[in-house]
Amino acid sequence: MNSMQINNLHTPIARFRRANLKYIKLFFLLLLAACGGDRVADTQPQTWQDAAVQVESRPSPPRPGMNEFLVIVTGKGGPIHDIMVSIRTDDQDPWVQAIQDGDIGVFRRAAQVAPGTRSVLQVQIKRNGGAEGVLRFPLNLSIEQ
Repeated sequence: MNSMQINNLHTPIARFRRANLKYIKLFFLLLLAACGGDRVADTQPQTWQDAAVQVESRPSPPRPGMNEFLVIVTGKGGPIHDIMVSIRTDDQDPWVQAIQDGDIGVFRRAAQVAPGTRSVLQVQIKRNGGAEGVLRFPLNLSIEQ
């Protein structure tokens, strides 16, 4: 092969490698999601305005003590990220703003959980324009330590 033929082959081969790399990444992402186990939400999803709100805890199920909570907010068009989410586990506690995990509609925060009043996660959602609501998610605590 002469150098002209080699240069003409280089571009299609590079395109083929880039395309394959995208598919390989997608394959591993799907494989990782499939290997995630039988994780189910810790609570039943609830709705606020046009959004579905779901809560997961780390660990799952939550245990007495500090737990991390993920509040997942989705709408008809996908993740909702133009909101502010705060949480607390008791009416006497101040609201603590959750940290937004990118623009994917996931908000994270740790909170103290205990039997009694602290076994209900309160989620406050605020939208630009003044819309505000509070959802209450009862938590089924694990008795394992």
